[in-house]
Amino acid sequence: MRKAAWLALAGTLIAGTFGIIHDQITYTISPEYFTRMKFDQFHAWDFGFPRRVFVAEIGFLATWWVGLIAAWFLARVALRKFQFPAKSVMRTMASIVGFVVLLGVAAYFTGPSLLADRSGWRESLESIRVIDQVAFNRVAAIHLASYGGALIGWIAAMAWFLSRPKSRIFPKE
Repeated sequence: MRKAAWLALAGTLIAGTFGIIHDQITYTISPEYFTRMKFDQFHAWDFGFPRRVFVAEIGFLATWWVGLIAAWFLARVALRKFQFPAKSVMRTMASIVGFVVLLGVAAYFTGPSLLADRSGWRESLESIRVIDQVAFNRVAAIHLASYGGALIGWIAAMAWFLSRPKSRIFPKE
């Protein structure tokens, strides 16, 4: 259990750090995504620091739990199946991050066209006074793709972990 907890903590830190970097980049693309929406969602965590610090807080708070859950379940399987479970979990977490980044890049390019035509979307953006709707749509799509990519990556990783036979170091049952 202790090893699983340590791996879950590592997953938490990986996801939280990713969230910080992710939100710094997406804040640069569309500050309005944060000022018109995210700052309101996370207002309880606004301690008056500069905006970039608040964006970092939001990034960590929005993602740490994803890494905790993903790494916990991966660790629980890896500890029973692999000779080097920590290495397997960390490599898999890195692969999930890579997959999320690829989907985020794709969303950057496709987001404006995918979201602009959604029923009621434009009206919603106008109601919260978004000026640069293209940039807002890019960032909204990146955020959606990131969560979706993390879920898809984790499901694929769990399926792969579960399909693997136990390492030779474990006695056959």
